[in-house]
Amino acid sequence: MVYITRRETFAAAHRLFKDGLSNEENLKLFGKCSNPNWHGHNYILEVVVAGEVNPATGFVLDLKELKEIIHKHVISKVDHKNLNIDTDFMIGLNPTSENIVIAIWKQLEDKIPAGKLYSIKLYETENNYFEYRGE
Repeated sequence: MVYITRRETFAAAHRLFKDGLSNEENLKLFGKCSNPNWHGHNYILEVVVAGEVNPATGFVLDLKELKEIIHKHVISKVDHKNLNIDTDFMIGLNPTSENIVIAIWKQLEDKIPAGKLYSIKLYETENNYFEYRGE
């Protein structure tokens, strides 16, 4: 089994909050991440695909094709967007990094033409990252 990884970056704003709570209650629960005027991150996304090497090409999956899939189904929808209101696959979700990484998985899981989606890693900061490997 070979694991290939494509790394992408995007910048996005969001606000963590729970409907039904006041601004003060949300600030107590989520801290500065619940700023009513939003805040943002420069995210790093790593998409890992696992598979056998195709003897005809020498690839598990052409990384150029993987890049195009990621851009079409994820980056074009999140880069320089507000995850709470601009990103169709995040509508109705509290955009914690945990929820974002699961939502990205769901965007990509049935789009990989060779191999199998193995994991999604999302770096929120240089010190914090989140990884999802499916259900």
